[in-house]
Amino acid sequence: MSPNLHPTTRIPGSTLRCDGVARRQFLQLGGLSALGLSLAGLLRLQAQAPAQPQPASSRARSCILIWLDGGPSHIDTFDPKPDAPVEVRSPFASIPSSVPGIHLCEHLPRTARLMQHIALIRSLTHELGNHDTGSRFLLTGHRPNPALDHPSLGSIVAWHSRKAPPLLPPYIAIPGDAVGGQSNAARSGFLPGAFNPFNAGANPGQVPDLNLPENVSFDRSDRRRDMLDRLDRFASLPDSSPAIRNRDAFYEQAYRLLASPEARNAFALSDESPAARQAYGPGRLGTGCLLARRLVEAGSRFVTVVDPGWDTHQQIARELPDSRFPGSGKIPALDRAFSALITDLHQRGLLDSTLVVLMGEFGRTPKLNASGGRDHWPRAGFVTLAGGGVQGGRVIGATNTFGESPIERPVSPQDLACSILTLLGVQPTAEIVTPSGRPMRILSEGSFIRELT
Repeated sequence: MSPNLHPTTRIPGSTLRCDGVARRQFLQLGGLSALGLSLAGLLRLQAQAPAQPQPASSRARSCILIWLDGGPSHIDTFDPKPDAPVEVRSPFASIPSSVPGIHLCEHLPRTARLMQHIALIRSLTHELGNHDTGSRFLLTGHRPNPALDHPSLGSIVAWHSRKAPPLLPPYIAIPGDAVGGQSNAARSGFLPGAFNPFNAGANPGQVPDLNLPENVSFDRSDRRRDMLDRLDRFASLPDSSPAIRNRDAFYEQAYRLLASPEARNAFALSDESPAARQAYGPGRLGTGCLLARRLVEAGSRFVTVVDPGWDTHQQIARELPDSRFPGSGKIPALDRAFSALITDLHQRGLLDSTLVVLMGEFGRTPKLNASGGRDHWPRAGFVTLAGGGVQGGRVIGATNTFGESPIERPVSPQDLACSILTLLGVQPTAEIVTPSGRPMRILSEGSFIRELT
């Protein structure tokens, strides 16, 4: 066992990762001006890309990805090893779930009661123990390649299923100031910038891009829009250029989004009852998951909710549970938000059409280090999937007694990416044309995880 240790001093409770990256934008945000320029820019690029039909065979209409940034410990959450030696096993007890034989960490009681809806993969494995490369691998399904920047799964889904004119952006990221380094792993890669995520901002409860400045009204926007129409008609030629048609399309879509009560209402968490907000929890993760439910309900296809702070090199027994005050620990906050999301989707009849994925870039070392934490360990990790055609109540794969590596049904990032895309109706063997004009498959490796269905 040789821990992939990154020595650094970490402030307890902070979201600083051991690679020194703190509060950089994992998913970039742009603000709208009077007509919504950053979103208009996004829509402008969308207008330049060819529409792609959505296959009728889609099992899931949308996906919510909860990304545990920093690398969550599998042994202290979803793959407990209560019989391992003291230097390996978690300081937390394990508890039974609603499915006989499946045990989870004691700080996941709400999730344990919902295991009949959840498929748990305990054998996720790869070899990239760096935050940057591990994130790229998991979020794109490709090993990082300096010669080609591959698009994220969310960007692939947005590219594949774009409909015009959209009410909401097909790919949305929550929140906007989340940790994630400079890898741009969740962005559009070599695809047009149109397929970057629309970022919901630093505060999921207050999305700034859907609010016009105080001195701007829709009357003014209407006048500007009318002026542009007149200029276009004056300058247009019989063979009107694609650039003009594209500009018309993106301005129209930006205007529709700003002017649409339905679009604004999708972001309006104030419409939720106090009981609903309480169920998800008051923190950013709970608020983000609640907003994600509203967005997929309104038609968005891929929503990523980023939860930073899982790079636990020190004091797991203090940092992960509610050791300071209720709501202070990473695991209880996750348990509350994740279980509320599954329950809410199920009660609203949305779980069958919404794939919910929970994962991070890798697991943590089986052996506790001298600081009471765990270091990077890509050889073993977990991922959970629920809804969207997935059969719950099952465990896929297993690690050995110490949680070091898979001994049953190893699952690669390529397999996981293939499965997520397939469940969303995207054919992983379909071709995309790179900027150099070279056609290539969406995924070059990977197989569908048949045990999911």
